[in-house]
Amino acid sequence: MAMDSFQTTSHTHDGVTTVKLQGELDAQTAVVLEEEFEKLLEKKKYKVITNGQALQYIASAGLGVYMAYIERFREEGGDIKVTHLSERVQHVFDLLGFSKIIDVLESDEEAYQRFQSTS
Repeated sequence: MAMDSFQTTSHTHDGVTTVKLQGELDAQTAVVLEEEFEKLLEKKKYKVITNGQALQYIASAGLGVYMAYIERFREEGGDIKVTHLSERVQHVFDLLGFSKIIDVLESDEEAYQRFQSTS
């Protein structure tokens, strides 16, 4: 699959950055998400919601990116929250035990509120 099979777009509102994930997140495309997280850390944007509404697939390599970065965001007082997962993608999160480590929420609004209540 081509690299353009996965892309991210992000916008920040009140200190919370929403990153929309689109396509398939696997070993080949994981670097795209890594670069996005690196940019956010550089810009000191530590409160992140990744919206998976357009995410068709996630492989363990994609989850590995979350694992690699979530501690770095949390060390800075932020977090990564995940929203709008399809059943298929949610299943992978659950299967590998990620739902226990990462907040997986229904909506961006809900994730946003969690950030507001912790700041």
